Parts: sequence; C-alpha cells; structure tokens
Amino acid sequence: MITFLRSIFNSKLGLAISFIFIALVGIAFAAGDITGSSSFGGGGGLTGGGSTVAKAGGQDIDSVELQQRVDNTISIERRQQPGLDMATFLTGGGFEATLEEMINTAALKAFGKDQGIEVSKRLVDGQIASIPAFFGPTGQFDENVYRQALADRRVNSNQFREDVGNELLARQLLTPAMSGSRLPLVMARPYAEILLESRTGLVGLIPSSAIPTGTPPTDQELATYYKRNVARYTVPERRVIRYAPFGASTLGAKAEPTEAEVSAYYSKNAARYAASETRDLTQVIVQDQKAAQAFEAKVKAGTSFADAAKQARLEPVSLKAQTRAAFGGLSSNTAATAAFALAQNGVSAPQRSGLGWHIVRVDAITSIPAKPLAAVRGEILEALKTEKLTAALADLVAKVQEQVDGGATFDEVVKANGLNPVTTPAITSTGADPENPALQPDPRFARFLAPMFEAQTDDDPGIEQIVPDREFALAKLERIIAAAPRPLAQIKTQVTADFERDRAARQARTIADAVIAKVGKGVAFAQALREAGIALPAAQPVGGRYQDLVQGQRVPPPLALMFSMKEKTAKRLEAPANQGWFVVWLDKITPGDIRTAPNLVAQVQAESSREIGGEYAMQFVNAIKAEVGVKRYPEAEAKLKRQLSGAASQ
Repeated sequence: MITFLRSIFNSKLGLAISFIFIALVGIAFAAGDITGSSSFGGGGGLTGGGSTVAKAGGQDIDSVELQQRVDNTISIERRQQPGLDMATFLTGGGFEATLEEMINTAALKAFGKDQGIEVSKRLVDGQIASIPAFFGPTGQFDENVYRQALADRRVNSNQFREDVGNELLARQLLTPAMSGSRLPLVMARPYAEILLESRTGLVGLIPSSAIPTGTPPTDQELATYYKRNVARYTVPERRVIRYAPFGASTLGAKAEPTEAEVSAYYSKNAARYAASETRDLTQVIVQDQKAAQAFEAKVKAGTSFADAAKQARLEPVSLKAQTRAAFGGLSSNTAATAAFALAQNGVSAPQRSGLGWHIVRVDAITSIPAKPLAAVRGEILEALKTEKLTAALADLVAKVQEQVDGGATFDEVVKANGLNPVTTPAITSTGADPENPALQPDPRFARFLAPMFEAQTDDDPGIEQIVPDREFALAKLERIIAAAPRPLAQIKTQVTADFERDRAARQARTIADAVIAKVGKGVAFAQALREAGIALPAAQPVGGRYQDLVQGQRVPPPLALMFSMKEKTAKRLEAPANQGWFVVWLDKITPGDIRTAPNLVAQVQAESSREIGGEYAMQFVNAIKAEVGVKRYPEAEAKLKRQLSGAASQ
C-alpha cells in the first residue's frame, strides 16, 4: 500500500521553493556558487523606476527590481531544473518567496544601519577572494577569472558586491540569534517517543474515474471553468533562437595537409622515425669504488650477476626496454654509453653517477628498424590534421568574436564567414515546441539553450561551445514570446475533459464524506466503502512505526495524515491531479517505548538544533521587520504577477 500511495503522490513533480532564506547564508560561499548574486534580493543596485510593491525600513522595492530578481532566480534554478518555466515557478510560490527575500534583506539592512552595523569593503573583498569559482591556475583569487565569471552569468560587479555584503550582514545579525538552539531533554524525549510510535489502519481510494461522466458541460460552464483555471492552460515563455554552427565539420577541407607539409613534418621529426634500439638491463649501484670493482671482477670470474649481488647484499634492479637517453637520465651519460656499447650478456665496468657506482648487465637487445615515410604517412596526416584544425578553429573563433565585438550583426557575421544559419521555432526552455510535440530538439543547441533563455533580444550574438574545442555555434536571441493561455476554442476538448474530471472529483468527495459519516455512526470501514453506491477498490491496510516511514523518503500524505489523527476516526484527503479522494481510517495507536532505543533522544536533540536555530533566526527577522516597518501593496504585487504569468491582457 505504501508503494501504491507513493506512486500517486510522486506522479506530479512539484516545485519546492523555500522562502526561509536563512539557510542560504554562507552556503553559496562554501560551494563556490556565484550564479546567484541575488539570493537575498533588495538593494541590489538595480535602477528601479517601476511601481512600488513593498517598503521595508523606508526602502522602496519596485516592480522593475522585483521582476529582475524573479528573472535571475529562474535563471539560477534552471541550472538545476532545465525544464523550469515561469508558470511552474509562479505556481510553486517563487514570486512570493522572491519578494519575501527582498523585504527581509531590506529590513536587515535598515536595522543594521540603525545599530551601526555595516559590512566593510575589505570584508567583502576578502569574502569574494575566498570563493573557489574565482581561483586561477595558481589556486589563488584571479581578477580576470572573477570578471569573466560574472560576465558569463551577466552579473553586474557592483550588484554582486552588494549582494555579498547583504549575505555577510545577514550572517553577522543572525548567527547570534541562532545560538543556544539545542532542544531540552524534557522536550526531546516526547519527540523521540513519537518517532517510535506505531499506527495501523486502512486507506480507501474513491477514484474520480469510477464516477459516471454525466451530462456534457455547456459552453458557459466551459468558459467559466477555463477562466478560473487559466493558469493550467498557459503556454510557458517561448523563444525563437537563431544559431549558426561551425567547427571541425565545417573546416575539414582547410585542415587537409599537403604533400609538402607531410614531407616537412617527417624531416622535422626524423629522429622519431630513425632506426633505434632498446635494451633490457639489470644493474646494481655500489657506494664504494673498490667494492664496485670487486663486484665486477667476481662476475667476470664466472659468478652469476644475481649471486654476486646476493653475496654483496645488494638488490639488483631490472630495467626493461631502455633507450640510451632514458637510461642516461636514470644514471649518467657515461653509464649509458658503457651499457649501450656492450654485447648481449655483457657486464660494464663501474661507472659513476650522483647515486654511486653503476655496474650494468645487458639482458636483451631489441633493434627497431627505421620507418620510411610511406609507413608513417597515415600517422603524420592525422597529426597534421589535428594541428591544422586546432589552429584554424582558434583563428575562426577569434575572428568571429572580433567581428561581434566590432558591432557586426548576426547576419553580417554569418555572411562574412560562410556559415549556415538555423532558426528554431518558438521553443520553451527545454527545447520543446508546444505547437509541435513531435519535434525533437536539435542536440547541437542543447548546450546553449540555457544561456539563450537568460539573454535579451538586444544582446550581442554570442559564441557557445557545443563540443569542447571542436564544435561551436554563433547564437542570437531573435524573439521572446511571453507566457500566454491558449485560446479556449483551440483546446475545447482538453478543457471539457478537465471539467468532467473536476466534476467527478467533487462527486468523489461527496461519497468520501458519506463514508466518513457512516464510520462515525459505527459502521465498519470496509462495509461503509461497499455501501458507497459505486464499485470501489478494496481498502488497503497501512501502518508502521513513524521513524521507519520517514527514513530516506517523503511520507505519503495519507500516512502522514494517519499520524495526526485520533484513534478510531476517519478523515478524507484529496488525491493529486483530480484522481479522487482518499479516506483514511486510523484503527490503533501503539505508543513508542524509548527504552527500545536509548540513543534516540540524543539524536533528536542533535538533529533538531538546525531547525530550531532557523526558527530563532526567522523569528528575529520578523521582529526586525516589525521594528523597522514593512508595508506591502497587494494590487501592485498582483499586477506584476499577472504580467509575469502572461495573463495581463486577460
């Protein structure tokens, strides 16, 4: 039954947006995350100029600033959720969360100023310099890397610095408020007992699909339903993108080496293709010259190299496939010269190096004949192709960037370089075309889709990398189509089905209430379901210990409801996506016994500290807002939210 419930509640992915921004303090720095620079909103150095949506501590938060913050937040979230669109963001509470963050920050700044608490430029500099995302090749802060990182994310340096200062100020003000957050033992014990508590019962589902369809809705009913649920039928923001791919596939002909280049490469690398030999060697190193000479004499007298080394308490070292140069690097030039002058099985006279005196035996000699040009021509061709292609690509990328920097338009750059431009249909941030669901996004522009959904139509064309160091594209945002609802006439069939599904869900709720009423009068739960008047799935037994249910994954809502009910009672709970209604019957509660888990109290105390600290901090922020004064303008909020949703013209 647990699996059944989880399959229902996990079928629709929800957007979880936390507006308790205290938890964000310090996290961005610890992770080196500089994509945000808007985590705390408010006072970000934006130009303003729109209608006021809120005031905090005497500071106005206007609609222009709020809209930019919403856009920034969506851009950040899209890096984790590529399919996120404005409609989903708004439905998940993103608008309200962003505004709340801006109000909180403005209030904290006003309070800090009143108390003489400010963040110095030096502290901001130090914090920025500690962010790993800005480190250069030396492992230290690099100004060029910093500037480039902000430019890549279209973040203004002054705005970023102010946001860093906001986070540091919040940390200074809120860290003391979060201290002393350990849960007392007298409170931790009951919580631990709740975790050990067991409950058993039944869950029945009254599915909407079991309800007869009924009379078709009238046009007026459909129009009213459509207007009330217009967000459901709103197409997310779409964009038309122009791009022109270029790279190895377009420069192949320019990378073909000539015969003269092949010959020159062969001559330049003659040593690599000349005849050579390698030798397998065994050597010992003796620190004293006389001992080395004695070792040599013993071997020449007939003692094996291994036995001579054993008698001298030396450890011979085997060196396979050595060239003269390689062995010279391990010993000395004189030792290498001596070793490579010997025949196979020969033993060299002691030769000195910085390590001592080397005595070397030649175990095997492998001769490698010279490689004629014909034998290595293919190898040389590939090396030259790679070399020429890399250079040609670098030149082309630099040329295109220079043209863009010089003010050339997308069409001018495309024409000047003989590129083939492509124009996408109006696509969402996932690359999908709502007008053509069968469209398969071009994998070439999947890499630069996110940057194009952060761009504006007046931005210059940009070079995006598709395949590292091989394939690129010049991309330009052509047009932005705001989110807007589909006309009812186009989707009448879908709206009709949704209307009938909603109507069935309401009828399912009436049946659920009737079942609960019968159970309240003493009718057995299973019998009440059988007497519902329609064929229903059999009730499923559920239950378990609360601690076991919550470990590792979210508790399905019917089970969570069971743990907030009284014994021998029934309650209803709506299933997601108008699938119907659950009726939950709690049969038995078995209290937890802390003696079965004596360490659980300490675990509860430790795990609750962060949550309690966050609550302390949030209450402190609320007190600050009450102190400095906060005023909101609901009409301005609603107007901006409608504009963002694309419903302003409705």
